[in-house]
Amino acid sequence: MQSQLTEDEDWDLVIVPKSSFLDLKLKELWLYSDLLWLWVRREYIGAYKQTIMGPLWHFFSPIAGTLTFMLIFDKIANISTGGVPSFLFYNAGLAIWNFFSGCYSSSSGAFVRNAGIFGKVYFPRLIMPLASIISSLIKFGIQFSLFVVIYMYVIVAQGYEPEIGWGLFFIPLSLFLLAGIGFGFGIIVSAITTKYRDLNMLVAFVMQLLMYATPIIYSYDSVDPGLKKYLALNPLVAPVETFKFALFGIGEFSIFSLLYSFCWMVFLLFVGIVIFNKVEKNFMDTV
Repeated sequence: MQSQLTEDEDWDLVIVPKSSFLDLKLKELWLYSDLLWLWVRREYIGAYKQTIMGPLWHFFSPIAGTLTFMLIFDKIANISTGGVPSFLFYNAGLAIWNFFSGCYSSSSGAFVRNAGIFGKVYFPRLIMPLASIISSLIKFGIQFSLFVVIYMYVIVAQGYEPEIGWGLFFIPLSLFLLAGIGFGFGIIVSAITTKYRDLNMLVAFVMQLLMYATPIIYSYDSVDPGLKKYLALNPLVAPVETFKFALFGIGEFSIFSLLYSFCWMVFLLFVGIVIFNKVEKNFMDTV
C-alpha cells in the first residue's frame, strides 16, 4: 500500500502504522526538537499561569514539606539523620524524591492526559513524556538552588562541616538514573492504563510504599543489616544514596549498586518504549 501511494502520487511524507514492536523511529524525536522545547515551555509556564504564587510554589512546597518531615520524623519519631542537620537532610531527600516522582507522574499520564491532541495531528508521541522529564529537571534545579542557599547558610552560621569531595561529580549520574527509571516505569503505566484505568490506584499505593522503601526520610546506615539486603533490591536506593553521599559524605557509595540501578533503568526504558510503541497504534480506540 505504501509503495502504491508513493508511485502514484508525489507525497512529501507518508505516515503508515508501525510494523513491529522495535520500529521505534527514535530519529523523529530530533526532527521534532522544536516541538519538544515548545512543549517544555508549555509544561512549565502552563502549570502556574493561573496561580497566585506562580513559580514561588517551587520554594514554598519543599520548605513546608521539609518542616513537616522535621516535626514528624525528627522531633516525634526521633529517626536518625546520620549526623546531618535535619533541615538539610529532609530537604535534600524531598528534592530528589520530588524529582523522581515528577518524572514518573508526568510520564504515566502521557496518553490519557493528551488524548485530544494525539487524535488530531501526528508527531512522535514520546515528545510528551520527554518534555515532562525536562520540565521536572527544571523544577528540581529551582528547588536545588534553594537547598544550596540554605546549605551555605548552615555551613557559615552553624559551623557544619560536611565531608564532600569527588562525590559531587556523581550528582548528574544520580539524576540520570532516577529520570530514566521514572520515565521507563511511567510510560509502561501510561500505555497499560489506556485500557485499565484502575491500575493508577494500585500504582499510587505502590509509589507510597516505594518512598518508605527508599532512604528519603531516614539514614540508610541506621537500617538493620538484615533489612538492608532487601532494601538494596530497590533500584532507587543507589542513586539516592549517591546523591546524599555527594552532598553530605554519608551513606553508601557503590559502583556495583549503581550498575544494578543502571540495568533496571535500561530494562524499564526498553520495555516501556516497546509497549508505548505498540499501544500508540490503537490507543485512541480505548482511551
